[in-house]
Amino acid sequence: MTNRLASETSPYLLQHAENPVDWMPWGEAALARARREDKPIFLSIGYAACHWCHVMAHESFEDEATAAWLNQDFIAVKVDREERPDVDAVYMDAVVALTGQGGWPLSVFLTPDGQPFYGGTYFPPQPRHGLPSFAEVLAAIRTAWQGDRARLVETAHRLTEHLAQGTRLAGGPDSLDEGTESRAMEALLRAYDWDYGGWGGAPKFPQAGTIGLLLRRFHRSDDRMALEMATHGLQAMARGGIFDQLGGGFHRYAVDRSWTVPHFEKMLYDNALLARVYLEAWQATGLASLRRTAEATLDFMRRELRTPEGGFSASLDADSDGEEGSFYVWTPEEIGTIASDASSLELFRQTYDFPADGNFEGKLVLRLPVARERQATEFPGERPDERLGALQERLLDARSRRVRPALDDKVITAWNGLALSAWASAARALGRPQDLATAQELADFLLRALRPNGRLCRSYRLGQARHAGGLDDHAALAEGLLDLYQVDFDRRWLEACRELADVLLRDFADPQGGFFDTGSLPEGLPARPKTLQDTPIPSGNALAVSLLLRLDALTGDSRYRQAALPPLRAMQETAGSHPTAFAGWLQALSLASSPIPQLAIVGDMASAAFQSLLAAAHRPFHPRLVLAGGNPADPAFPELLQDKAALGGRPTAYLCHDFVCRQPTTSPEELRAQLANAR
Repeated sequence: MTNRLASETSPYLLQHAENPVDWMPWGEAALARARREDKPIFLSIGYAACHWCHVMAHESFEDEATAAWLNQDFIAVKVDREERPDVDAVYMDAVVALTGQGGWPLSVFLTPDGQPFYGGTYFPPQPRHGLPSFAEVLAAIRTAWQGDRARLVETAHRLTEHLAQGTRLAGGPDSLDEGTESRAMEALLRAYDWDYGGWGGAPKFPQAGTIGLLLRRFHRSDDRMALEMATHGLQAMARGGIFDQLGGGFHRYAVDRSWTVPHFEKMLYDNALLARVYLEAWQATGLASLRRTAEATLDFMRRELRTPEGGFSASLDADSDGEEGSFYVWTPEEIGTIASDASSLELFRQTYDFPADGNFEGKLVLRLPVARERQATEFPGERPDERLGALQERLLDARSRRVRPALDDKVITAWNGLALSAWASAARALGRPQDLATAQELADFLLRALRPNGRLCRSYRLGQARHAGGLDDHAALAEGLLDLYQVDFDRRWLEACRELADVLLRDFADPQGGFFDTGSLPEGLPARPKTLQDTPIPSGNALAVSLLLRLDALTGDSRYRQAALPPLRAMQETAGSHPTAFAGWLQALSLASSPIPQLAIVGDMASAAFQSLLAAAHRPFHPRLVLAGGNPADPAFPELLQDKAALGGRPTAYLCHDFVCRQPTTSPEELRAQLANAR
């Protein structure tokens, strides 16, 4: 027997469509029913790749007795946080305010009008580890609702007032503080883990935004310590179990300090962000191992996450066949059988860290030996070896016959925008035709499928685009389109980028400072959310500010910079003090702190001479550079191309700052020198 989630398209919601719980999706129908029946709402928020969401579902939501209790005394509502980040943001803030911590599954109790009064995360079926059982929580809420409702309603009112205050960004200094980045670098250096790489202890998360910030610091000021932290951290992750040593791609995070045992789900956003930062690090250093990791991550995304329409799926589950990580781990006996001979087994032992008692519940997560050198080096396990390659192919073949993790194949616009930037960056840096084709097909799909009525939607699955696009959707997609334009100079990408940016300014700007997460107050929510801190991805506000600064440099439209600077000035002190939480803002600050280099290349774009000039700009690491290209006979678009002529009919490059240009050149060598001096 199915419940009311059966008509949804989200794989996470469909996972619960057969629960005995009478789930409803978020919306006015659920709120109206709660008001009509005078019952509190139990709101459960999760996502398809969430291991503990599966655990609570199996323990409680599939249990007939628990379901009967929920159905009798509550209106049960399920939300996929990836489809509705606005709902998740509001009620996550509420739970953090109530308990001091958050996470998923998120379990929140609301009044019939959507005001939260109690919440937590995972509740076990029996009391343990200081947590009440889910049954105890339900009993306490039912008793209080029936006998002490006034107290619950008062709590809900106070909490709603707290949420409604939002995050104000009004004020801040009148100028950007040149010392902010230096303070951030000092904080990152003090907190860096030189033994194992990265920041923090267990659990340890990849910090793509922070590493990107370090690379930009190195590029602007030749800060060698910033480069050393970046490359050390990237190599440590690539050696670790957090990186799939056989199939490529990164898991969500490591449960230990040494990157050995991952939490096994693979998310599109992590892999898009990490592929790009590994590419950037390779451009900055020339280290081949960084390029190989980037390529393996891109190949994983294309092979396992790409949808038939050209978009990218949200995630691969942590679990398969009911067990976390079972698709990825090995027993020593399995390794011995697959190696098949002593020589191959010894090669495996020399390549991978192979403790006799395993490193994950008696089994093996494949990782390369831990290397604690501080300098950037290559590592032997990544060097091509025919015998090792053959052994890895046998391991992959054996793994392919296991039960695969479930794929959440919905397309999330913001995450696909990040993926678009990654593929555009790959096309620029690597020059592989397949990367440019992937980026172009992705951009075309997103603009067709996710804007069915001219308004951007959040998600797409089974031919349906659903839910209003948020700030991060508009900003990330616009950034991806801007990145792609700077590879193939197809003006439709830039035109669509500007359309999205204009919607962002019109519908999302907050007169009190910054940008709201939503274009209006979402139905049923007690507050309009505004996210400033980075999650695993840069906040929508930070993405928007970076986008607007780059568009100003490319188009000369001062509206963009005027909208970007006030929130950036307001956030700079906080970002400088907490760089791992606000790396997106610090990257935006790097853009705003000095004139952005502008490069216009005019001439026959199909000619070898034009492509040689373009390669001179694309291959090195120039993270702040904006580019425009076109034929002189075409109408000048964008503004950076205006009044630029091809000297002697040959493709010509103009390097500019604030639209004031240096002597134009037709020489790729001269252009490379000009760009190097422009740092």
